[in-house]
Amino acid sequence: MAENRNGQRDAYLLILEAIDVGVYRPGDRLVESELAERFGVSRTPIREALQRLETQSMLTRDGRSLIVASLDHNQLAELYVVRTELEGLAARLAARHATDEEVRVLRSMVKEDHALLGDPSALARANRRFHKQIHLASHNRYLVQQLDLVHRFMALLATTSLAVEGRGEIALAEHDRIVAAIEAGDGDAAYEALKAHISKAFETRLKVVSVTSEFP
Repeated sequence: MAENRNGQRDAYLLILEAIDVGVYRPGDRLVESELAERFGVSRTPIREALQRLETQSMLTRDGRSLIVASLDHNQLAELYVVRTELEGLAARLAARHATDEEVRVLRSMVKEDHALLGDPSALARANRRFHKQIHLASHNRYLVQQLDLVHRFMALLATTSLAVEGRGEIALAEHDRIVAAIEAGDGDAAYEALKAHISKAFETRLKVVSVTSEFP
């Protein structure tokens, strides 16, 4: 029985990671037998993982098939409201609790990520690492858990706002201001800087959607 539970957890995480990195995108159909072959896992834990992801609204039904879910306009707006507040809180707490080492890691991330300008996919991955580091620097495990859930649903967005021309440079400048506030121990400034950063990202994404009609 323990082996089955481990298999289920592994299959769940494998599928979740595949969605997160864009192997499977919103609207893609997930086939039990194909997933089992791809990940080298038996079909039973795959089936259980798919049921769990459907329960969590990461997957939805299209007839008898399971597909990766999409977010409509209202869902996206609701997600960004929650994300903005939680990310701002993480920055505020990081300004209070981040160690010197954690601040130096954040600073090095901002510096090194300039080399990724022009590669939106790589910059998006770096952006996730940067935000995750702030979450961890908050030193609040319950907040980190909630932000992990929020970012899981961010994977249901088909594109990154960092692909918009000029957004990468602006985002890194925003990251720099966030780190400066955390480094200064100014919780209010860190909170406002990160909220402004997420607000700008949301605004950019809405402009992209208005042009591409990305919503279902």
